[in-house]
Amino acid sequence: MSSVEEGDLVARVEGAAGVIRLNRPKAINAVTLEMFRDIDKALDRFGADPAVAVILLEGAGERGLCAGGDIRTLWESSKVNGDLGKILWREEYILNARIKKFPKPYVAFMDGIVMGGGVGLSAHASHRVVTDRTKLAMPEVGLGFFPDVGGTYLLAHSPGEIGTYFGLTGQTMNGPDAIHAKFADAVVPAARWPELRAALIGVRPSVTAAEVTKLIDGFATGEVAGPVAAKEPIIDALFGFDRMGDIFAALRRDGSDFALATLKTLGEKSPRGMVVTLKLLRLARAASSLEECLVREYRAALEVFRSDDFREGVRAAVIDKDRNPTWSPPRVEDVTPQMLAPYLAEIGADELKFS
Repeated sequence: MSSVEEGDLVARVEGAAGVIRLNRPKAINAVTLEMFRDIDKALDRFGADPAVAVILLEGAGERGLCAGGDIRTLWESSKVNGDLGKILWREEYILNARIKKFPKPYVAFMDGIVMGGGVGLSAHASHRVVTDRTKLAMPEVGLGFFPDVGGTYLLAHSPGEIGTYFGLTGQTMNGPDAIHAKFADAVVPAARWPELRAALIGVRPSVTAAEVTKLIDGFATGEVAGPVAAKEPIIDALFGFDRMGDIFAALRRDGSDFALATLKTLGEKSPRGMVVTLKLLRLARAASSLEECLVREYRAALEVFRSDDFREGVRAAVIDKDRNPTWSPPRVEDVTPQMLAPYLAEIGADELKFS
């Protein structure tokens, strides 16, 4: 066993596996810029090592794989017009694209809480394992943001309007719903993970992706749809619009318990964030690649970083925790095309590029 331990990230070879462990359990493994850089270095090393057959991503502690990015540090930089957002998101998004194209099987163990940046590290993997404890969400609209890290690509490829629903409401997926939404591939009970982990570490160096899939399927429950999937017909009817005002109107007209509960949830989100999210989701449906969506997300993220809504959303959720943000503007109807335009505009020399 060879080991490189770098504080918040552990990267080491165990058997035939290159193990990457997010190692901030007290913060539910929230990811920092240095951790993204260390993951990138680990992939360099594991990719070049012929003894490493598979990559294995996991999180330290019992609470989850990853609660997202280090939002507090981003908020502090945004307050002083810093450049952390520009640097961090560029490196993170390039890493997200690298994970999707990584040439060796990349197995993500998506146990417990998996949110935001944690989704970016796991849901683009070739093999995505959720459990009976998985709570996966893209809750960014509640922070005056939008589902990034390729979230618009993933959500746009969910069946029907399921992705639109999850992206706008930030609601949580359990393991089977994550599979239905195409964020994961197999449900494996958390109690069986040690056994599956040992089997992955014990594979031969020449193992194929198909053989890794078969191995995982041998531990899987076979579940492919959860409680939200059962609501797909009503979700498709209520979220199949290209304007937020039309979605709100449809929810009001419907008047069911589900529609009213959804209206209440959306009423707590950033109006600007919802409009930006819906536009990015619709554009993502016609995208030819994850990279195309990440380029668009990067443009929008830099605009978000400059916005009062992002600072206010993080303040209310993470800093003061009063859960009472004051959004600008306060209503969806007040978000004009002129407000939306800067989130979609090309940014010249700052454009995200992939090598």
